[in-house]
Amino acid sequence: MTTRYRVEYALKTHRRDQLIEWIKGLLAVPFVLHSQPTAVFEAHHASVDQMALTTQRRYAEILRDVEELINDHIKHQQEGTHDRSKLKLLVPSVANFFTPLALHDAFIWQDQRRYISYRRFVPPSFNDVRLILNTAQVMSLVRGGPLELVTFDGDVTLYDDGQCLTPDNPVIPRILKLMRNGSKIGIVTAAGYTEARRYYDRLYGLLDALHASDMPAANKQGLIVLGGESNYCFKFTGDTPDFLKWVPRSEWLLEEMLMWQDADITELLDLAEASLRDTVKNMRMQATVVRKDRAVGIIPQDGHKFCRETLEETVLITQKILEMSAVGSRLPFCAFNGGNDVFVDIGDKSWGVLACQRYFGGIEGGKTLHVGDQFLSAGANDFKARLACTTAWIANPAETVQLLDEISELDELQQRKTR
Repeated sequence: MTTRYRVEYALKTHRRDQLIEWIKGLLAVPFVLHSQPTAVFEAHHASVDQMALTTQRRYAEILRDVEELINDHIKHQQEGTHDRSKLKLLVPSVANFFTPLALHDAFIWQDQRRYISYRRFVPPSFNDVRLILNTAQVMSLVRGGPLELVTFDGDVTLYDDGQCLTPDNPVIPRILKLMRNGSKIGIVTAAGYTEARRYYDRLYGLLDALHASDMPAANKQGLIVLGGESNYCFKFTGDTPDFLKWVPRSEWLLEEMLMWQDADITELLDLAEASLRDTVKNMRMQATVVRKDRAVGIIPQDGHKFCRETLEETVLITQKILEMSAVGSRLPFCAFNGGNDVFVDIGDKSWGVLACQRYFGGIEGGKTLHVGDQFLSAGANDFKARLACTTAWIANPAETVQLLDEISELDELQQRKTR
């Protein structure tokens, strides 16, 4: 019963990424045809290396074909006919791409680290494909260089859920290296504070290290924090106790964001709050409703923890009510599961990334990478960032470190080739 429930739950639309699932299905065919699980019982069989070589060749061929389908989709994008591409017909939910994806080369890279082709009993998984896509995106960005802007989610991306960016976090020297190389950095977080001190408390390890570094002042100014998804902006400065300074909205708001009316913001948050209160009552949740300037949400009462299903039920109910409302059609919003809370913010991560791009002089989506952990279609606040730039989907802070190491290694390889 438990197994059936888990399988059916995992197959729900809001728990799947159709492109990843489709690629995973393609790779299942050569796994079935070429892996040799019975070889472990037989005295005379082909060597493991021979099996892996054959399987790797077939995996790589398939990913090369997918790479070409993406190139065709990009061509249709440029012609304004993306809805007619073959990839769109095969994967209806696929969005626009900002760059080609080097899937063939990325698979070889990941196969040398994860030994996917050597596996006899476990086919290429969701995580295998997710990491191949990440590497393919990084390869394309590095080859098309330079990488001008990297934006990061906070919780589960830079540090563990509910924790802080402490001085011993291994991501810090890697972010500083990006900044030394000229990349701008944006921390685009759901945490919505109006005081610099609150953000310093979450990010003090990075801010202290940046202040203490011998990096040129111009490079140090390449870090900003976008809070509340897209509502509050602070820039790094060395002349305040918190190393952060409030940025007036006139310096970073997009023209479309200037059209958001205060009356609509209040109306949407009132509607979201009413929905949250109804769900708390109906689901018998031990929750406290929190209302902020541009957000509303629920947090658990002391000693309580929400289960995943309850959190997702709350998100989906609230999201659907807002989507069907008149104000929800006028004003962008983001309803998401924060791990042990649910919040609705005005705007979303796409607006946050676009605001970072505007603040730094109009950086293009194809020169920007957003790194986050929540990319499912509902209840995930990094999902909308795909509308603004290229993205990398990570599962934990350790994967963020690995991704930044990939960027560094691939950049060094690219520089050697161009010398």
